[in-house]
Amino acid sequence: MSHPEIRVGGVPEHFNLPWHLACEQDLFRNLSATVRFQEYPGGTGQLSAALNADQLDVAVLLLEGAVQQILNGSEFRIVSLFTKTPLIWGIHVAGHSDIHSLDQICGKRYAISRTGSGSHLIAVVDAEERGWPLDDLEFVIVDDLAGARRALANAEAEVFLWEKYMTKPLVDSGEFRRVGERVVPWPAFVVAVRNSVLDRHAGLLRDMLETVVQSCQALKADPAACQVIAQRYHLQLADAKTWLEGTCWNDELGIPETAIAKVLEFLIQTKLLSNHDLHLDDIVFDLS
Repeated sequence: MSHPEIRVGGVPEHFNLPWHLACEQDLFRNLSATVRFQEYPGGTGQLSAALNADQLDVAVLLLEGAVQQILNGSEFRIVSLFTKTPLIWGIHVAGHSDIHSLDQICGKRYAISRTGSGSHLIAVVDAEERGWPLDDLEFVIVDDLAGARRALANAEAEVFLWEKYMTKPLVDSGEFRRVGERVVPWPAFVVAVRNSVLDRHAGLLRDMLETVVQSCQALKADPAACQVIAQRYHLQLADAKTWLEGTCWNDELGIPETAIAKVLEFLIQTKLLSNHDLHLDDIVFDLS
């Protein structure tokens, strides 16, 4: 009897290196399944669409995007935190832009990968924190980082929020200028699983995630980790070191109830949530 295949997706960023290393080092060999990890450059919006279309079984999503997608009808649930630390978003403009300060981005067009993606939701978080009118926000869908580069270069949008270390090479080259940062007030990533997969493979998923936790711990403890990250993600060694020191993966399976409550409060406050009649059990699934 052949083993089932668990299709896992995530963004092509350093946060997901433990998944790649687990696959490359055959750490899943004792599971009664084959684990495949696939990168999705379009981020949480693209990953959520792939889950809903049965193209993925599991995805590593931004917490705020996962909660919004679930409450708007997506057929998956959060099973665990993936990172305990928040994401630091760089607020970028084109290198040739005449925008040099955060005050100047008010009223400008934001490049976003998709509606409901992190680049969309955190633009709203940032505007809310600055007291800007949310109804005035204008968004241009660009699919991914490559699309944002084109949009800013061609003046189709003026502002773009993305994880600050993934865009650091573009800032260093002068293609982007970072005019500010936004630290999100909740943990960055969670693991979400399609409901039909949860019904069939809860025990298998728990074993898979425990293996990934071990891979995260091994990477964090590896003296060569900074060099590996810098080489794979085209970062300066100092940037890789700073990022790794500030990143903490989850070391145990568990439901992030407090973090989800913060996200729900934000989504309701900013009117990004069309359905808030559901309960925590509709959002999460306890693998234990």
